[in-house]
Amino acid sequence: RYRGLTLVLTFLCYTSYHLSRKPISIVKSQLHPNCSALGPNPYNDSNSSTWCSWVPFDGDNYNELFGALDNAFLVAYAIGMFISGIFGERLPLRYYLSGGMVLSGLFTMLFGLGYFWDIHVLWYFIIVQICNGLVQTTGWPSVVACVGNWFGKGKRGLIMGIWNSHTSVGNILGSLIAGVWVSSAWGLSFIVPGIIIAAMGVICFLFLVEYPEDVGCSPPLHHVASDEDAGGAPTTEKDPEGIASHEGPLSISGQSSTARSDSPKEPAEEPEAISFLGALRIPGVVEFSLCLLFAKLVSYTFLYRLAPHFIAKEAGDLSTLFDAGGILVFAGLISDYTGGRATTCCVMLVVAAPILFLYNHIGQNGIGTSIAMLIVCGALVNGPYALITTAVSADLGTHESLKGNAKALSTVTAIIDGTGSVGAALGPLLAGLISPTGWNNVFYMLIAADVLACLLLARVVVKEVRGWCGYMARKRGSSVQLTESVLDGK
Repeated sequence: RYRGLTLVLTFLCYTSYHLSRKPISIVKSQLHPNCSALGPNPYNDSNSSTWCSWVPFDGDNYNELFGALDNAFLVAYAIGMFISGIFGERLPLRYYLSGGMVLSGLFTMLFGLGYFWDIHVLWYFIIVQICNGLVQTTGWPSVVACVGNWFGKGKRGLIMGIWNSHTSVGNILGSLIAGVWVSSAWGLSFIVPGIIIAAMGVICFLFLVEYPEDVGCSPPLHHVASDEDAGGAPTTEKDPEGIASHEGPLSISGQSSTARSDSPKEPAEEPEAISFLGALRIPGVVEFSLCLLFAKLVSYTFLYRLAPHFIAKEAGDLSTLFDAGGILVFAGLISDYTGGRATTCCVMLVVAAPILFLYNHIGQNGIGTSIAMLIVCGALVNGPYALITTAVSADLGTHESLKGNAKALSTVTAIIDGTGSVGAALGPLLAGLISPTGWNNVFYMLIAADVLACLLLARVVVKEVRGWCGYMARKRGSSVQLTESVLDGK
Protein backbone atom coordinates (compact mmCIF):
# COMPACT_ATOMS: atom_id res chain seq x y z
CA ARG A 1 0.00 0.00 0.00
CA TYR A 2 2.74 2.49 0.97
CA ARG A 3 4.82 1.54 -2.08
CA GLY A 4 1.88 2.30 -4.35
CA LEU A 5 1.26 5.60 -2.56
CA THR A 6 4.92 6.61 -2.95
CA LEU A 7 4.93 5.71 -6.63
CA VAL A 8 1.74 7.64 -7.40
CA LEU A 9 2.68 10.63 -5.26
CA THR A 10 6.17 11.03 -6.75
CA PHE A 11 4.67 10.56 -10.23
CA LEU A 12 2.24 13.44 -9.61
CA CYS A 13 4.97 15.56 -8.02
CA TYR A 14 7.30 15.38 -11.00
CA THR A 15 4.40 15.68 -13.44
CA SER A 16 3.71 19.05 -11.82
CA TYR A 17 7.38 20.03 -12.23
CA HIS A 18 7.20 19.46 -15.99
CA LEU A 19 3.74 21.01 -16.12
CA SER A 20 5.17 24.25 -14.68
CA ARG A 21 8.11 24.29 -17.15
CA LYS A 22 6.02 23.99 -20.30
CA PRO A 23 4.14 27.36 -20.41
CA ILE A 24 7.19 29.34 -21.58
CA SER A 25 7.31 27.42 -24.87
CA ILE A 26 3.58 27.99 -25.41
CA VAL A 27 3.54 31.70 -24.47
CA LYS A 28 6.46 32.65 -26.74
CA SER A 29 4.09 32.77 -29.70
CA GLN A 30 2.00 35.37 -27.85
CA LEU A 31 4.95 37.49 -26.71
CA HIS A 32 5.88 38.07 -30.37
CA PRO A 33 2.85 37.19 -32.53
CA ASN A 34 2.20 38.01 -36.18
CA CYS A 35 0.52 41.39 -35.61
CA SER A 36 -0.20 41.99 -39.30
CA ALA A 37 -2.67 39.10 -39.24
CA LEU A 38 -4.65 40.98 -36.56
CA GLY A 39 -5.16 44.04 -38.71
CA PRO A 40 -4.12 47.67 -38.11
CA ASN A 41 -3.18 49.02 -34.71
CA PRO A 42 -6.47 49.93 -32.97
CA TYR A 43 -4.75 52.43 -30.66
CA ASN A 44 -3.11 54.66 -33.29
CA ASP A 45 -2.52 54.95 -37.03
CA SER A 46 0.92 53.33 -36.89
CA ASN A 47 1.58 50.58 -39.41
CA SER A 48 4.02 48.81 -37.08
CA SER A 49 3.97 45.04 -37.50
CA THR A 50 4.88 44.55 -33.83
CA TRP A 51 2.24 46.70 -32.16
CA CYS A 52 0.71 43.66 -30.42
CA SER A 53 4.05 42.18 -29.20
CA TRP A 54 5.06 42.31 -25.55
CA VAL A 55 7.96 44.68 -24.93
CA PRO A 56 10.91 43.87 -24.78
CA PHE A 57 10.22 40.98 -27.16
CA ASP A 58 8.94 43.25 -29.96
CA GLY A 59 12.29 43.83 -31.66
CA ASP A 60 13.98 41.97 -34.47
CA ASN A 61 16.20 40.25 -31.91
CA TYR A 62 13.25 38.49 -30.23
CA ASN A 63 14.70 35.04 -31.02
CA GLU A 64 17.90 35.92 -29.19
CA LEU A 65 15.89 37.16 -26.20
CA PHE A 66 13.85 33.94 -26.13
CA GLY A 67 17.12 32.03 -26.29
CA ALA A 68 18.40 34.05 -23.32
CA LEU A 69 15.31 33.03 -21.32
CA ASP A 70 15.80 29.36 -22.19
CA ASN A 71 19.52 29.41 -21.45
CA ALA A 72 18.99 31.23 -18.15
CA PHE A 73 16.81 28.35 -17.00
CA LEU A 74 18.92 25.53 -18.46
CA VAL A 75 22.29 26.82 -17.21
CA ALA A 76 20.90 27.52 -13.73
CA TYR A 77 19.31 24.06 -13.71
CA ALA A 78 22.56 22.35 -14.79
CA ILE A 79 24.67 24.16 -12.18
CA GLY A 80 22.08 23.85 -9.43
CA MET A 81 21.64 20.11 -10.00
CA PHE A 82 25.18 19.35 -8.81
CA ILE A 83 24.51 21.23 -5.58
CA SER A 84 20.96 19.98 -5.12
CA GLY A 85 21.89 16.35 -4.52
CA ILE A 86 24.29 17.33 -1.72
CA PHE A 87 21.49 19.18 0.10
CA GLY A 88 19.06 16.37 -0.65
CA GLU A 89 21.20 13.85 1.26
CA ARG A 90 21.48 16.09 4.31
CA LEU A 91 17.88 17.32 4.58
CA PRO A 92 14.68 15.29 5.00
CA LEU A 93 13.51 14.49 1.47
CA ARG A 94 9.91 15.33 2.30
CA TYR A 95 10.81 18.85 3.46
CA TYR A 96 13.28 19.38 0.64
CA LEU A 97 10.91 18.24 -2.12
CA SER A 98 7.83 20.03 -0.82
CA GLY A 99 9.79 23.26 -0.18
CA GLY A 100 11.22 23.16 -3.68
CA MET A 101 7.78 22.66 -5.20
CA VAL A 102 6.30 25.62 -3.32
CA LEU A 103 9.21 27.84 -4.41
CA SER A 104 8.89 26.58 -8.01
CA GLY A 105 5.24 27.55 -7.92
CA LEU A 106 6.17 31.00 -6.58
CA PHE A 107 8.70 31.78 -9.34
CA THR A 108 6.42 30.35 -12.04
CA MET A 109 3.66 32.66 -10.83
CA LEU A 110 6.06 35.63 -10.68
CA PHE A 111 6.75 35.21 -14.42
CA GLY A 112 3.01 35.31 -15.11
CA LEU A 113 2.46 38.25 -12.79
CA GLY A 114 4.72 40.25 -15.10
CA TYR A 115 1.67 40.40 -17.41
CA PHE A 116 -0.65 41.83 -14.76
CA TRP A 117 2.00 44.13 -13.30
CA ASP A 118 2.80 45.36 -16.84
CA ILE A 119 6.52 44.62 -16.53
CA HIS A 120 8.58 45.16 -19.68
CA VAL A 121 12.11 44.77 -18.29
CA LEU A 122 14.08 41.81 -19.71
CA TRP A 123 16.15 41.33 -16.57
CA TYR A 124 13.02 40.69 -14.49
CA PHE A 125 12.10 37.67 -16.63
CA ILE A 126 15.70 36.40 -16.78
CA ILE A 127 16.15 36.59 -12.99
CA VAL A 128 12.85 34.77 -12.47
CA GLN A 129 13.99 32.06 -14.93
CA ILE A 130 17.34 31.68 -13.13
CA CYS A 131 15.66 31.35 -9.73
CA ASN A 132 13.11 28.91 -11.14
CA GLY A 133 15.88 26.82 -12.72
CA LEU A 134 17.68 26.58 -9.38
CA VAL A 135 14.65 25.54 -7.30
CA GLN A 136 13.47 23.09 -9.97
CA THR A 137 16.60 21.04 -9.25
CA THR A 138 15.02 19.92 -5.96
CA GLY A 139 12.65 17.63 -7.84
CA TRP A 140 14.51 14.91 -9.72
CA PRO A 141 17.07 13.78 -7.09
CA SER A 142 14.33 13.69 -4.45
CA VAL A 143 11.72 11.66 -6.36
CA VAL A 144 14.31 9.15 -7.67
CA ALA A 145 15.68 8.72 -4.16
CA CYS A 146 12.19 8.11 -2.75
CA VAL A 147 11.32 5.52 -5.39
CA GLY A 148 14.74 3.89 -5.03
CA ASN A 149 14.21 3.59 -1.27
CA TRP A 150 10.98 1.64 -1.81
CA PHE A 151 11.75 -0.56 -4.83
CA GLY A 152 14.52 -3.15 -5.11
CA LYS A 153 16.64 -3.76 -8.17
CA GLY A 154 14.71 -6.73 -9.58
CA LYS A 155 11.87 -4.91 -11.39
CA ARG A 156 13.26 -1.40 -11.08
CA GLY A 157 13.81 -0.90 -14.82
CA LEU A 158 10.21 -1.75 -15.77
CA ILE A 159 8.60 0.08 -12.84
CA MET A 160 10.68 3.22 -13.24
CA GLY A 161 10.25 3.08 -17.01
CA ILE A 162 6.48 3.29 -16.61
CA TRP A 163 6.84 5.84 -13.82
CA ASN A 164 9.11 8.00 -16.00
CA SER A 165 6.17 8.76 -18.30
CA HIS A 166 5.46 11.66 -15.91
CA THR A 167 7.75 13.73 -18.17
CA SER A 168 5.48 13.40 -21.20
CA VAL A 169 2.28 13.59 -19.13
CA GLY A 170 3.50 16.82 -17.52
CA ASN A 171 4.48 18.33 -20.87
CA ILE A 172 1.11 17.48 -22.40
CA LEU A 173 -0.88 18.80 -19.42
CA GLY A 174 1.29 21.92 -19.30
CA SER A 175 0.62 22.62 -22.97
CA LEU A 176 -3.13 22.15 -22.55
CA ILE A 177 -3.39 24.31 -19.42
CA ALA A 178 -1.18 27.09 -20.82
CA GLY A 179 -3.11 27.02 -24.10
CA VAL A 180 -6.39 27.91 -22.37
CA TRP A 181 -5.28 31.47 -21.50
CA VAL A 182 -2.40 32.11 -23.91
CA SER A 183 -4.49 34.28 -26.25
CA SER A 184 -6.56 36.11 -23.66
CA ALA A 185 -4.30 36.66 -20.62
CA TRP A 186 -0.98 34.84 -20.97
CA GLY A 187 -0.08 35.59 -17.37
CA LEU A 188 -2.61 32.98 -16.25
CA SER A 189 -0.74 30.38 -18.34
CA PHE A 190 2.00 30.63 -15.68
CA ILE A 191 -0.05 31.42 -12.60
CA VAL A 192 -2.33 28.37 -12.81
CA PRO A 193 0.54 25.84 -13.24
CA GLY A 194 2.34 27.67 -10.42
CA ILE A 195 -0.65 27.17 -8.13
CA ILE A 196 -0.86 23.48 -9.14
CA ILE A 197 2.79 22.68 -8.32
CA ALA A 198 2.62 24.62 -5.04
CA ALA A 199 -0.55 22.71 -4.05
CA MET A 200 1.17 19.43 -4.92
CA GLY A 201 4.05 20.50 -2.70
CA VAL A 202 1.66 20.80 0.25
CA ILE A 203 0.18 17.36 -0.53
CA CYS A 204 3.71 15.92 -0.75
CA PHE A 205 4.55 17.40 2.66
CA LEU A 206 1.48 15.81 4.22
CA PHE A 207 1.59 12.32 2.72
CA LEU A 208 5.05 11.38 1.36
CA VAL A 209 6.84 8.54 3.20
CA GLU A 210 10.60 8.63 2.57
CA TYR A 211 11.72 5.24 3.89
CA PRO A 212 9.92 1.90 4.41
CA GLU A 213 11.36 1.81 7.92
CA ASP A 214 9.42 4.99 8.80
CA VAL A 215 6.15 3.03 8.71
CA GLY A 216 7.46 -0.30 9.96
CA CYS A 217 7.97 -1.90 6.53
CA SER A 218 10.99 -3.96 5.51
CA PRO A 219 13.42 -2.22 3.16
CA PRO A 220 13.68 -3.66 -0.39
CA LEU A 221 16.49 -6.02 -1.37
CA HIS A 222 18.84 -3.97 -3.53
CA HIS A 223 21.37 -6.77 -4.02
CA VAL A 224 21.20 -10.55 -3.99
CA ALA A 225 23.10 -12.18 -1.16
CA SER A 226 24.15 -15.43 -2.81
CA ASP A 227 25.86 -16.44 -6.00
CA GLU A 228 22.56 -17.06 -7.73
CA ASP A 229 19.23 -15.39 -7.18
CA ALA A 230 15.86 -17.07 -7.29
CA GLY A 231 15.82 -17.02 -11.07
CA GLY A 232 19.25 -18.60 -11.36
CA ALA A 233 21.08 -15.44 -12.42
CA PRO A 234 24.35 -14.66 -10.67
CA THR A 235 25.15 -11.49 -8.79
CA THR A 236 27.67 -10.52 -11.45
CA GLU A 237 24.93 -10.64 -14.05
CA LYS A 238 22.70 -8.34 -12.08
CA ASP A 239 25.45 -5.93 -11.09
CA PRO A 240 28.84 -6.71 -12.60
CA GLU A 241 30.23 -3.49 -11.18
CA GLY A 242 30.07 -4.66 -7.60
CA ILE A 243 31.18 -7.49 -5.33
CA ALA A 244 28.44 -9.70 -4.03
CA SER A 245 27.61 -9.27 -0.36
CA HIS A 246 27.05 -12.44 1.64
CA GLU A 247 25.77 -10.71 4.73
CA GLY A 248 22.19 -10.16 3.62
CA PRO A 249 20.45 -6.80 3.15
CA LEU A 250 21.75 -4.18 5.50
CA SER A 251 19.71 -1.53 7.20
CA ILE A 252 20.93 2.02 7.63
CA SER A 253 22.54 1.13 10.94
CA GLY A 254 24.65 -1.58 9.31
CA GLN A 255 22.76 -4.45 10.98
CA SER A 256 20.82 -7.10 9.13
CA SER A 257 17.11 -6.37 8.77
CA THR A 258 16.33 -9.38 10.94
CA ALA A 259 18.51 -8.16 13.79
CA ARG A 260 17.00 -4.72 13.51
CA SER A 261 13.47 -6.05 13.78
CA ASP A 262 14.43 -8.05 16.85
CA SER A 263 15.62 -4.95 18.67
CA PRO A 264 13.43 -2.07 17.48
CA LYS A 265 14.20 0.10 20.47
CA GLU A 266 17.95 0.11 19.90
CA PRO A 267 18.90 3.50 18.43
CA ALA A 268 20.30 3.29 14.90
CA GLU A 269 23.53 5.04 14.07
CA GLU A 270 22.84 7.53 11.29
CA PRO A 271 25.48 7.20 8.52
CA GLU A 272 27.16 10.23 7.03
CA ALA A 273 25.88 11.43 3.69
CA ILE A 274 28.26 10.63 0.85
CA SER A 275 30.46 13.44 -0.46
CA PHE A 276 30.51 14.65 -4.05
CA LEU A 277 33.90 13.03 -4.72
CA GLY A 278 32.79 9.88 -2.91
CA ALA A 279 29.81 9.61 -5.26
CA LEU A 280 32.10 10.02 -8.28
CA ARG A 281 34.18 7.08 -7.05
CA ILE A 282 31.21 4.71 -7.24
CA PRO A 283 31.94 2.42 -10.23
CA GLY A 284 29.89 3.47 -13.25
CA VAL A 285 28.83 6.97 -12.14
CA VAL A 286 31.32 8.86 -14.34
CA GLU A 287 30.65 6.67 -17.41
CA PHE A 288 26.87 6.92 -17.20
CA SER A 289 27.01 10.66 -16.43
CA LEU A 290 29.07 11.44 -19.54
CA CYS A 291 26.94 9.07 -21.62
CA LEU A 292 23.82 10.97 -20.49
CA LEU A 293 25.46 14.27 -21.45
CA PHE A 294 25.65 13.18 -25.10
CA ALA A 295 22.30 11.34 -25.04
CA LYS A 296 20.53 14.42 -23.67
CA LEU A 297 22.38 16.62 -26.16
CA VAL A 298 20.88 14.53 -28.98
CA SER A 299 17.40 14.47 -27.42
CA TYR A 300 17.09 18.20 -26.71
CA THR A 301 18.66 19.26 -30.01
CA PHE A 302 16.30 17.02 -31.95
CA LEU A 303 13.26 18.13 -29.99
CA TYR A 304 13.88 21.88 -29.88
CA ARG A 305 15.86 22.52 -33.07
CA LEU A 306 15.44 19.82 -35.70
CA ALA A 307 11.84 18.69 -35.27
CA PRO A 308 10.31 22.19 -35.51
CA HIS A 309 12.55 22.96 -38.49
CA PHE A 310 11.77 19.87 -40.56
CA ILE A 311 8.12 19.32 -39.76
CA ALA A 312 5.62 21.42 -41.65
CA LYS A 313 3.81 24.07 -39.62
CA GLU A 314 0.41 22.49 -40.19
CA ALA A 315 1.75 19.29 -38.67
CA GLY A 316 3.82 20.97 -35.94
CA ASP A 317 2.14 19.00 -33.18
CA LEU A 318 3.82 15.86 -34.56
CA SER A 319 7.01 16.91 -32.79
CA THR A 320 5.42 15.77 -29.54
CA LEU A 321 5.59 12.21 -30.90
CA PHE A 322 9.36 12.31 -30.40
CA ASP A 323 8.77 12.97 -26.72
CA ALA A 324 5.97 10.39 -26.57
CA GLY A 325 8.29 7.73 -28.06
CA GLY A 326 10.23 7.90 -24.82
CA ILE A 327 7.20 6.54 -22.92
CA LEU A 328 7.86 3.09 -24.37
CA VAL A 329 9.26 1.01 -21.52
CA PHE A 330 10.95 -1.84 -23.40
CA ALA A 331 14.39 -0.49 -22.43
CA GLY A 332 13.63 -0.98 -18.74
CA LEU A 333 12.00 -4.35 -19.37
CA ILE A 334 14.99 -5.67 -21.34
CA SER A 335 17.49 -4.38 -18.79
CA ASP A 336 15.55 -6.06 -15.97
CA TYR A 337 15.51 -9.38 -17.81
CA THR A 338 19.18 -9.33 -18.82
CA GLY A 339 20.59 -7.41 -15.87
CA GLY A 340 22.63 -5.34 -18.37
CA ARG A 341 21.71 -1.67 -18.05
CA ALA A 342 24.79 -0.45 -19.96
CA THR A 343 24.45 -3.05 -22.73
CA THR A 344 20.79 -2.14 -23.24
CA CYS A 345 21.65 1.57 -23.50
CA CYS A 346 24.59 0.91 -25.82
CA VAL A 347 22.60 -1.26 -28.26
CA MET A 348 19.80 1.33 -28.47
CA LEU A 349 22.29 4.15 -29.07
CA VAL A 350 24.05 2.10 -31.79
CA VAL A 351 20.73 1.57 -33.57
CA ALA A 352 19.76 5.23 -33.09
CA ALA A 353 22.71 6.53 -35.15
CA PRO A 354 21.59 5.10 -38.53
CA ILE A 355 17.95 5.92 -37.71
CA LEU A 356 18.91 9.59 -37.28
CA PHE A 357 20.69 9.42 -40.63
CA LEU A 358 17.59 7.94 -42.27
CA TYR A 359 15.34 10.58 -40.71
CA ASN A 360 17.50 13.27 -42.27
CA HIS A 361 16.89 11.79 -45.73
CA ILE A 362 13.38 10.27 -45.67
CA GLY A 363 11.77 11.61 -42.49
CA GLN A 364 9.94 14.41 -44.29
CA ASN A 365 8.38 12.32 -47.07
CA GLY A 366 4.79 12.71 -45.87
CA ILE A 367 2.90 12.73 -42.58
CA GLY A 368 2.88 8.93 -42.20
CA THR A 369 6.65 8.66 -42.57
CA SER A 370 7.17 11.53 -40.14
CA ILE A 371 4.96 9.88 -37.50
CA ALA A 372 6.75 6.53 -37.77
CA MET A 373 10.26 8.01 -37.80
CA LEU A 374 9.58 10.37 -34.91
CA ILE A 375 8.25 7.59 -32.68
CA VAL A 376 11.20 5.31 -33.53
CA CYS A 377 13.74 8.11 -33.02
CA GLY A 378 12.07 9.13 -29.77
CA ALA A 379 12.13 5.57 -28.43
CA LEU A 380 15.79 4.94 -29.37
CA VAL A 381 17.14 8.31 -28.21
CA ASN A 382 14.95 8.86 -25.13
CA GLY A 383 15.00 5.20 -24.07
CA PRO A 384 18.64 5.20 -22.85
CA TYR A 385 18.20 8.75 -21.51
CA ALA A 386 15.17 7.67 -19.43
CA LEU A 387 16.85 4.43 -18.28
CA ILE A 388 19.99 6.23 -17.10
CA THR A 389 18.13 8.96 -15.21
CA THR A 390 15.86 6.47 -13.42
CA ALA A 391 16.85 2.83 -12.92
CA VAL A 392 20.61 3.30 -13.46
CA SER A 393 20.71 6.26 -11.05
CA ALA A 394 18.85 4.25 -8.41
CA ASP A 395 21.12 1.23 -8.97
CA LEU A 396 24.30 3.26 -8.55
CA GLY A 397 22.86 5.13 -5.57
CA THR A 398 22.37 1.78 -3.79
CA HIS A 399 25.62 0.22 -5.04
CA GLU A 400 27.16 -2.58 -3.00
CA SER A 401 30.32 -0.56 -2.45
CA LEU A 402 28.27 1.75 -0.20
CA LYS A 403 27.79 -1.12 2.30
CA GLY A 404 24.15 -0.36 2.99
CA ASN A 405 24.49 3.42 3.25
CA ALA A 406 21.26 4.86 1.83
CA LYS A 407 22.61 8.43 1.86
CA ALA A 408 23.89 8.39 -1.72
CA LEU A 409 20.79 8.14 -3.94
CA SER A 410 20.14 11.87 -4.17
CA THR A 411 23.77 12.86 -4.79
CA VAL A 412 24.33 10.20 -7.46
CA THR A 413 21.07 11.12 -9.22
CA ALA A 414 22.01 14.81 -9.13
CA ILE A 415 25.48 14.17 -10.59
CA ILE A 416 24.09 12.07 -13.43
CA ASP A 417 21.19 14.37 -14.29
CA GLY A 418 23.29 17.52 -13.77
CA THR A 419 25.87 16.29 -16.27
CA GLY A 420 23.04 15.44 -18.66
CA SER A 421 21.61 18.94 -18.25
CA VAL A 422 24.90 20.37 -19.50
CA GLY A 423 24.27 18.45 -22.72
CA ALA A 424 20.68 19.71 -22.82
CA ALA A 425 21.94 23.31 -22.73
CA LEU A 426 24.89 22.67 -25.06
CA GLY A 427 23.01 20.80 -27.81
CA PRO A 428 20.63 23.53 -29.04
CA LEU A 429 23.46 26.07 -28.73
CA LEU A 430 25.75 23.99 -30.97
CA ALA A 431 22.90 23.40 -33.40
CA GLY A 432 22.38 27.16 -33.68
CA LEU A 433 26.07 27.66 -34.47
CA ILE A 434 26.31 24.77 -36.97
CA SER A 435 22.96 25.21 -38.76
CA PRO A 436 24.14 28.12 -40.99
CA THR A 437 26.55 25.66 -42.63
CA GLY A 438 23.65 23.30 -43.42
CA TRP A 439 21.23 21.13 -41.45
CA ASN A 440 22.99 17.99 -42.67
CA ASN A 441 25.97 19.02 -40.53
CA VAL A 442 23.70 19.26 -37.48
CA PHE A 443 22.63 15.66 -38.03
CA TYR A 444 26.26 14.58 -38.38
CA MET A 445 26.97 16.31 -35.06
CA LEU A 446 24.12 14.36 -33.43
CA ILE A 447 25.33 11.05 -34.88
CA ALA A 448 28.85 11.76 -33.57
CA ALA A 449 27.41 12.53 -30.11
CA ASP A 450 25.46 9.29 -30.26
CA VAL A 451 28.60 7.28 -31.06
CA LEU A 452 30.51 9.00 -28.23
CA ALA A 453 27.73 8.08 -25.80
CA CYS A 454 28.20 4.42 -26.82
CA LEU A 455 31.97 4.51 -26.46
CA LEU A 456 31.74 5.95 -22.96
CA LEU A 457 29.84 2.86 -21.82
CA ALA A 458 32.34 0.44 -23.37
CA ARG A 459 34.07 -0.46 -20.08
CA VAL A 460 30.79 -1.17 -18.29
CA VAL A 461 29.49 -3.19 -21.25
CA VAL A 462 32.64 -5.33 -21.25
CA LYS A 463 32.16 -6.07 -17.53
CA GLU A 464 28.53 -7.04 -18.10
CA VAL A 465 29.46 -9.34 -20.99
CA ARG A 466 32.20 -10.95 -18.89
CA GLY A 467 29.67 -11.50 -16.12
CA TRP A 468 27.29 -13.25 -18.52
CA CYS A 469 30.12 -15.39 -19.98
CA GLY A 470 31.22 -16.42 -16.50
CA TYR A 471 27.65 -17.30 -15.56
CA MET A 472 27.17 -19.41 -18.70
CA ALA A 473 30.48 -21.21 -18.07
CA ARG A 474 29.47 -22.00 -14.48
CA LYS A 475 26.07 -23.12 -15.66
CA ARG A 476 27.59 -25.49 -18.24
CA GLY A 477 30.03 -26.79 -15.64
CA SER A 478 27.25 -27.51 -13.15
CA SER A 479 25.25 -29.28 -15.89
CA VAL A 480 28.21 -31.50 -16.78
CA GLN A 481 28.81 -32.27 -13.11
CA LEU A 482 25.16 -33.18 -12.64
CA THR A 483 25.25 -35.47 -15.69
CA GLU A 484 28.39 -37.23 -14.45
CA SER A 485 26.91 -37.77 -11.00
CA VAL A 486 23.80 -39.30 -12.55
CA LEU A 487 25.91 -41.65 -14.69
CA ASP A 488 28.02 -42.63 -11.67
CA GLY A 489 24.85 -43.43 -9.78
CA LYS A 490 23.82 -45.86 -12.48
